[in-house]
Amino acid sequence: MRDLALRALDTARSKGAHYADVRVLRTQAESVTVRLHNVEALTYDESIGFGVRVLVDGCWGFASSRLLTMEEADRVAAEAVRIARASALVRGTPADLGAPVAIVDSYTTPVQQDPFAVSLDDKIALLLRTTEAMTKVAHIVMAEANSYCQRDEKLFVSTEGSEIQQTLVETGCGIEATAVDEGEVQRRSYPNSVGRHQGTEGWEFVERWDLPGNAARVAEEAAELLTAKPCPAGNTTIILDGSQVALQIHESCGHAIELDRVLGTEAAFAGTSFLTVDKLGNFQYGSPAVNITADATIAGGLGTFGYDDEGIPAHSTPVVREGNFVGYLTSRETATTLGQTSNGAMRASGWNRIPLIRMTNVNLDPGDWSLEDLIADTDDGIYMETNRSWSIDDRRLNFQFGTEVGREIKNGKLGDLVKNATYTGITPQFWGSCDAVCNRDHWLVWGTPNCGKGQPEQVAHTGHGSAPARFRNVQVGIMQ
Repeated sequence: MRDLALRALDTARSKGAHYADVRVLRTQAESVTVRLHNVEALTYDESIGFGVRVLVDGCWGFASSRLLTMEEADRVAAEAVRIARASALVRGTPADLGAPVAIVDSYTTPVQQDPFAVSLDDKIALLLRTTEAMTKVAHIVMAEANSYCQRDEKLFVSTEGSEIQQTLVETGCGIEATAVDEGEVQRRSYPNSVGRHQGTEGWEFVERWDLPGNAARVAEEAAELLTAKPCPAGNTTIILDGSQVALQIHESCGHAIELDRVLGTEAAFAGTSFLTVDKLGNFQYGSPAVNITADATIAGGLGTFGYDDEGIPAHSTPVVREGNFVGYLTSRETATTLGQTSNGAMRASGWNRIPLIRMTNVNLDPGDWSLEDLIADTDDGIYMETNRSWSIDDRRLNFQFGTEVGREIKNGKLGDLVKNATYTGITPQFWGSCDAVCNRDHWLVWGTPNCGKGQPEQVAHTGHGSAPARFRNVQVGIMQ
């Protein structure tokens, strides 16, 4: 791998590139899904290839291949240079990467138990025990459980002298119970919705979440929702559980702070952003209780790594401080437009994709409250858990989100279940209504393994540290 990467660099340089980098990537991924009492899907995928990115006269070119030969390294590097020269025919502002970066290092995800070393028989048995426990509950018509593991072995080299090797390991799991009765359908998920929760850990991640031990409870909640009262409509106080706060961060902050979106270079698929550069340092994004940090260094986060795909070390970057907007996610090229250096947010979903600015772990910093005290301090409202639906405009301003379950709060105590709970808002006003965040005892880094962006589309894995938080005077339910 190393000899091939260095050969591609030499060829790119000899063909006229004043900068080039090469990424060689081998990915292994295994997924097991059980539905009811059967194994529904069992997949193992492996992919290996390399991509060459070059700058010629300030214009980018990129080419890639799955053939790992020296002749192919020459061909792909030359093709990347030809593409860069073609790009120069419609030249915009020349790319400026700032000061050279030369790093020689390696990084490996800390893992206690290799998820690929756990036998398929053991994984299937665990998932079958889980679905069997769910199907014992009345009205459950579908019970699903899954596990997932992935290993990326990456080599990055550049003409500036960087040579970085990384091994990144991810493990995930999830369950869903669907209840039906008299035309009503309700679903509960655990630990998170949209299939699964995931982190950069080993099989210990799955064991810690104890799918069989939570299966019956999850199924019973799905069944209870069938006869729960509908979510009321009006303005009230809401407390979002940590997983829903994570979704809120992802959609209304994480995408909005990607500087390529702000500058308009990634607008077609993912949209733009209301957080334009004139707002940096002087815009009230939220209340003084809101502190947000993008941190690729924390243990276990799905956006945790040693180096991004430009060879920049993982960073911890302030984004919002006491409500004030102070920072973006950047690349080497976009950071120079602000007179800054990159904070290491460039990642590609595979060897045949060019890196884009992607979320790392964009976190709402812990506050001071215990959840028990926060509920006791709330006279009237709704506690909402686990995302069910999301919709937000292309500037990340107007949103409407729904959760799988709600619980009334009356006189500081949790009350009856509420089904089809929804809330809506405008991003800065919504975060401006946040007056309390729970403490680190309730704080967890949630994994989002399905973040789409780019053309052709890339699916990134991102993380969001969060704890339950309270928001005042929020519109909930369906207004007539």
